[in-house]
Amino acid sequence: MFDRIDPRSPIPLYSQIANAVRGAVAAGELRAGDGLPSVRALAAELRVNPATVVQAYRELETEMLIDMRQGAGTFVREVPPERHTAERRREFRQRVRQLLDDAARLGLTATDVAEILRDETTRGRS
Repeated sequence: MFDRIDPRSPIPLYSQIANAVRGAVAAGELRAGDGLPSVRALAAELRVNPATVVQAYRELETEMLIDMRQGAGTFVREVPPERHTAERRREFRQRVRQLLDDAARLGLTATDVAEILRDETTRGRS
């Protein structure tokens, strides 16, 4: 779930962590009641400051996506199905933005990207 955290990204680390959790919930990888790693464990795994993980978890708690229970851990809350759809769309939109940024760095135009997507979509249906 946290394998896409990139310290070189212009997106703050806490946002990347929160986005990873949002994406996992939207994809059904995390379900209501599932526990998240402790702040210390995740900070050590990602080699980030624990305050970064706390900031991500607090953001998710404010969004009512997780519950942080002192001494018990951090758990995914029940999420309405329509929110799953919205989160999946948001997650995909973010990935498309990153893809477009990568394409621009490679010197590809919007027409190039559209052509490649069309080719890959057609190939995927064959």
